[in-house]
Amino acid sequence: MNSKLLVAAALLAAGSASADASAPQPTLAVRFVDPQQFTDASFSYDQERERSIVLRGIEQHLRQLAAARLAPDRSLEIEVLDVDLAGRFEPWRARTAEVRVVREIDWPRITLRYTLRDDDDVLASGEDQVVDMSFLRTTNLYDRHDRLRYEKAMLDDWFERRFAPW
Repeated sequence: MNSKLLVAAALLAAGSASADASAPQPTLAVRFVDPQQFTDASFSYDQERERSIVLRGIEQHLRQLAAARLAPDRSLEIEVLDVDLAGRFEPWRARTAEVRVVREIDWPRITLRYTLRDDDDVLASGEDQVVDMSFLRTTNLYDRHDRLRYEKAMLDDWFERRFAPW
Protein backbone atom coordinates (compact mmCIF):
# COMPACT_ATOMS: atom_id res chain seq x y z
CA MET A 1 0.00 0.00 0.00
CA ASN A 2 2.76 2.47 0.90
CA SER A 3 4.58 1.75 -2.37
CA LYS A 4 1.41 2.66 -4.32
CA LEU A 5 1.25 5.97 -2.46
CA LEU A 6 4.90 6.65 -3.22
CA VAL A 7 4.40 5.89 -6.93
CA ALA A 8 1.32 8.12 -7.03
CA ALA A 9 3.20 10.92 -5.27
CA ALA A 10 6.12 10.56 -7.69
CA LEU A 11 3.80 10.72 -10.70
CA LEU A 12 2.04 13.75 -9.29
CA ALA A 13 5.36 15.48 -8.64
CA ALA A 14 6.59 14.65 -12.15
CA GLY A 15 3.38 16.06 -13.64
CA SER A 16 3.65 19.30 -11.70
CA ALA A 17 7.33 19.62 -12.59
CA SER A 18 6.57 19.30 -16.29
CA ALA A 19 3.72 21.80 -15.92
CA ASP A 20 6.15 24.24 -14.26
CA ALA A 21 8.64 23.73 -17.08
CA SER A 22 6.04 24.73 -19.68
CA ALA A 23 4.92 27.77 -17.69
CA PRO A 24 6.21 31.10 -19.00
CA GLN A 25 9.54 32.13 -17.50
CA PRO A 26 10.91 35.66 -17.14
CA THR A 27 13.55 36.46 -19.71
CA LEU A 28 16.81 38.19 -18.95
CA ALA A 29 19.36 39.62 -21.37
CA VAL A 30 22.69 40.64 -19.86
CA ARG A 31 25.32 42.52 -21.83
CA PHE A 32 28.69 43.73 -20.59
CA VAL A 33 29.59 47.02 -22.26
CA ASP A 34 33.34 47.35 -22.93
CA PRO A 35 34.48 45.00 -20.12
CA GLN A 36 38.16 45.66 -20.84
CA GLN A 37 37.61 49.15 -19.42
CA PHE A 38 35.94 47.99 -16.18
CA THR A 39 37.55 49.41 -13.06
CA ASP A 40 38.24 46.07 -11.34
CA ALA A 41 36.60 42.91 -12.68
CA SER A 42 39.15 40.23 -11.95
CA PHE A 43 39.99 37.94 -9.05
CA SER A 44 43.70 38.31 -9.64
CA TYR A 45 46.17 40.99 -10.61
CA ASP A 46 46.21 39.45 -14.12
CA GLN A 47 42.89 40.92 -15.26
CA GLU A 48 42.70 39.30 -18.69
CA ARG A 49 42.92 35.80 -17.29
CA GLU A 50 39.97 35.92 -14.90
CA ARG A 51 37.69 38.71 -16.10
CA SER A 52 35.46 36.25 -17.95
CA ILE A 53 35.02 34.15 -14.78
CA VAL A 54 33.90 37.21 -12.82
CA LEU A 55 31.50 38.39 -15.51
CA ARG A 56 30.05 34.90 -15.95
CA GLY A 57 29.48 34.71 -12.18
CA ILE A 58 27.70 38.07 -12.16
CA GLU A 59 25.55 37.06 -15.14
CA GLN A 60 24.62 33.71 -13.58
CA HIS A 61 23.63 35.43 -10.36
CA LEU A 62 21.47 37.95 -12.19
CA ARG A 63 19.79 35.04 -14.01
CA GLN A 64 19.04 33.33 -10.71
CA LEU A 65 17.57 36.55 -9.32
CA ALA A 66 15.38 37.06 -12.39
CA ALA A 67 14.14 33.46 -12.34
CA ALA A 68 13.31 33.62 -8.63
CA ARG A 69 11.92 37.13 -8.29
CA LEU A 70 10.46 38.36 -11.58
CA ALA A 71 6.93 37.62 -12.74
CA PRO A 72 6.88 34.99 -15.50
CA ASP A 73 5.66 37.37 -18.21
CA ARG A 74 8.37 39.98 -17.65
CA SER A 75 11.56 40.57 -19.59
CA LEU A 76 14.57 42.38 -18.22
CA GLU A 77 17.52 43.79 -20.13
CA ILE A 78 20.64 44.70 -18.15
CA GLU A 79 23.73 46.39 -19.53
CA VAL A 80 26.65 46.25 -17.12
CA LEU A 81 28.68 49.43 -17.62
CA ASP A 82 31.34 49.01 -14.92
CA VAL A 83 32.40 46.56 -12.23
CA ASP A 84 34.56 47.35 -9.21
CA LEU A 85 34.88 44.32 -6.93
CA ALA A 86 35.24 44.62 -3.16
CA GLY A 87 38.85 44.97 -2.06
CA ARG A 88 42.06 45.88 -3.86
CA PHE A 89 45.31 44.30 -4.90
CA GLU A 90 48.44 45.57 -3.23
CA PRO A 91 51.19 44.33 -5.56
CA TRP A 92 53.83 46.46 -3.84
CA ARG A 93 53.68 44.16 -0.80
CA ALA A 94 56.06 41.24 -0.97
CA ARG A 95 54.44 37.88 -1.84
CA THR A 96 50.90 39.30 -2.03
CA ALA A 97 50.57 40.28 -5.69
CA GLU A 98 47.70 37.80 -6.13
CA VAL A 99 45.98 38.57 -2.80
CA ARG A 100 42.89 40.77 -2.74
CA VAL A 101 42.90 42.84 0.45
CA VAL A 102 39.36 43.68 1.58
CA ARG A 103 38.88 46.77 3.73
CA GLU A 104 35.84 48.90 4.50
CA ILE A 105 36.97 51.66 2.15
CA ASP A 106 37.08 49.34 -0.90
CA TRP A 107 33.38 48.58 -1.24
CA PRO A 108 31.86 46.77 -4.23
CA ARG A 109 30.29 48.82 -7.01
CA ILE A 110 28.51 47.87 -10.23
CA THR A 111 27.13 50.43 -12.66
CA LEU A 112 24.33 49.21 -14.88
CA ARG A 113 21.49 50.23 -17.14
CA TYR A 114 18.22 48.28 -17.09
CA THR A 115 14.85 48.03 -18.82
CA LEU A 116 11.99 45.98 -17.42
CA ARG A 117 9.23 45.14 -19.89
CA ASP A 118 5.84 43.51 -19.97
CA ASP A 119 5.51 42.59 -23.65
CA ASP A 120 6.14 45.93 -25.39
CA ASP A 121 5.32 48.10 -22.37
CA VAL A 122 8.30 49.52 -20.47
CA LEU A 123 7.55 49.19 -16.76
CA ALA A 124 10.83 50.57 -15.44
CA SER A 125 14.15 51.71 -16.84
CA GLY A 126 17.15 53.62 -15.70
CA GLU A 127 20.81 53.61 -14.83
CA ASP A 128 22.01 52.75 -11.34
CA GLN A 129 25.31 52.71 -9.59
CA VAL A 130 24.82 49.80 -7.20
CA VAL A 131 27.06 50.29 -4.17
CA ASP A 132 27.28 48.68 -0.73
CA MET A 133 29.38 50.93 1.47
CA SER A 134 28.62 48.83 4.56
CA PHE A 135 29.38 45.46 2.96
CA LEU A 136 31.61 44.34 5.83
CA ARG A 137 29.12 45.34 8.53
CA THR A 138 26.01 43.61 7.20
CA THR A 139 25.01 39.97 7.36
CA ASN A 140 26.15 38.08 4.29
CA LEU A 141 24.55 34.68 3.77
CA TYR A 142 26.90 33.60 0.98
CA ASP A 143 29.70 31.16 1.69
CA ARG A 144 32.88 32.88 2.82
CA HIS A 145 34.75 31.05 0.05
CA ASP A 146 32.48 32.53 -2.64
CA ARG A 147 34.70 35.08 -4.33
CA LEU A 148 31.69 37.16 -5.38
CA ARG A 149 29.92 37.03 -2.03
CA TYR A 150 29.88 40.79 -1.46
CA GLU A 151 28.76 41.57 -5.02
CA LYS A 152 26.01 38.93 -4.89
CA ALA A 153 24.62 40.28 -1.61
CA MET A 154 24.72 43.80 -3.06
CA LEU A 155 22.90 42.69 -6.23
CA ASP A 156 20.31 40.83 -4.12
CA ASP A 157 19.49 44.05 -2.28
CA TRP A 158 19.40 46.11 -5.47
CA PHE A 159 17.20 43.60 -7.29
CA GLU A 160 14.73 43.47 -4.41
CA ARG A 161 14.53 47.27 -4.08
CA ARG A 162 14.33 47.93 -7.81
CA PHE A 163 12.00 45.14 -9.00
CA ALA A 164 9.94 44.08 -5.96
CA PRO A 165 6.91 46.15 -7.03
CA TRP A 166 6.86 44.46 -10.43
